[in-house]
Amino acid sequence: MVFADLFFIYIFLPLCFIFYYTSKTLERKNTVLIIFSLFFYAWGEPLFVLMLVFSAAMNWFVGLLIGRFRDTPYAKIALGAGIAVNLLLLLVFKYTGFLVENFNALFGAAIPVPEIRLPIGISFFTFQAISYIVDCHWETVKVQYKFHKFLLYLSLFPQLIAGPIVRYSVVEQEIDNRTITLNDLCEGALRVILGLAKKVIIANNLYVIVTTFFDGDIAGLSVLGTWYTVIAYSLYVYFDFSGYSDIAIGLGRMFGFHFDENFTHPFVCKTIAEFWQRWHISLGSFFRDYLLYIPIFGKNRKYFSLFLVWFCTGMWHGASWNYILWGLYFGFFIFFEQKLGKKRMKTWPIWVKHIYSKVVIIIGFGIFCFEDLGQLGQFFLNITGISMLSHGAGFYDVMTWSSFLNNMFLIAAAIICSMPLLPKMKSFFLEHKNHTVYAVGRYGALVGCAALLIIVSILLVDATNNPFLYFRF
Repeated sequence: MVFADLFFIYIFLPLCFIFYYTSKTLERKNTVLIIFSLFFYAWGEPLFVLMLVFSAAMNWFVGLLIGRFRDTPYAKIALGAGIAVNLLLLLVFKYTGFLVENFNALFGAAIPVPEIRLPIGISFFTFQAISYIVDCHWETVKVQYKFHKFLLYLSLFPQLIAGPIVRYSVVEQEIDNRTITLNDLCEGALRVILGLAKKVIIANNLYVIVTTFFDGDIAGLSVLGTWYTVIAYSLYVYFDFSGYSDIAIGLGRMFGFHFDENFTHPFVCKTIAEFWQRWHISLGSFFRDYLLYIPIFGKNRKYFSLFLVWFCTGMWHGASWNYILWGLYFGFFIFFEQKLGKKRMKTWPIWVKHIYSKVVIIIGFGIFCFEDLGQLGQFFLNITGISMLSHGAGFYDVMTWSSFLNNMFLIAAAIICSMPLLPKMKSFFLEHKNHTVYAVGRYGALVGCAALLIIVSILLVDATNNPFLYFRF
């Protein structure tokens, strides 16, 4: 089941709210959330829901062992075994085919490549489980002794499929004690509608541009056509993924959970380090806290740890070399900025830093886009202009210009909406001391959200499938 679906919006979600808010105790409310969350996952993965339950049971049991054998070698053994099983599940389902293909290519073998279906959201709930058992070992969270409460944490449907990666410490207290105010409901609903608008109105239409130019052979695409399409793709990925995160955070708040932000307007960054402080924050903080500062072979190895973090960042996104290259590509620029130093970078003019960061980011999304390495190589030939010399590609073409004219308002709206304009407007109206201005802001937000929901609903009437990009991760 996906969020951008009329069944979810007008049937599943209202039924969930009815059962949730008519339940008198928090224990019953949690039960309602568990049932609806498992149904939500089983809607698209009827068999793999058993693996989700197994993952919850296994990691819950590991947590019990860590608590039982605290400060003994057995606790470390339990932690190591738990991490190993989690990574093994991820390896089997996500990377087996990739490893077999590369083994065959490297050694000339002919091992049949298994076609293993990837459980939706496995990367997200596996990392959440790992964070829990590690935090239990570090004693930054208490061991959860009741299985159904841990199952609620791991399976909670707002963040189950595509994040953000919610750590147990974020919801630890709210599982047992949470209150929901009218402001929570209003702010949560606003966030959900804005997330749906990001996905259905902006991301889906940007994706049409991307498929028009990047589907198939791109050898004949012009230089400007390549830049135009990869910019559209960069915006598409942002609005698709941040839209999902907005919906997840909004739904969580409507049920009394306060998830951390996952995006904070990443395209306003001036450096690549800042970009990753604003982009997919939950993943970046996971690798920072659980991998970057961990001693390797008994010592803190700064640069090897940095390489490992960015290799894993790329590998986490998919079983393909382009994702690994994408991770290492950004890791290189993080390394470059660290060696250059913050003081030197501060001397750069603002406009230089913005151009530098945007060019690096946009080219990075090009690497992210093409799993076929031949197409990726052609992308680099196109975007650098070498294709003009190698096989006479044009600098621009009529089709690109026509597409830009037809979609210039969409592109402009996407760029404007990627900026922190809405938070500033919200702050202006809702924090204004003049009651009239405050009322205008309140009623304006209400009317605007109602209009967006109507537009989204109309656009979804003929839509057959609206999967979010990060579902496959």
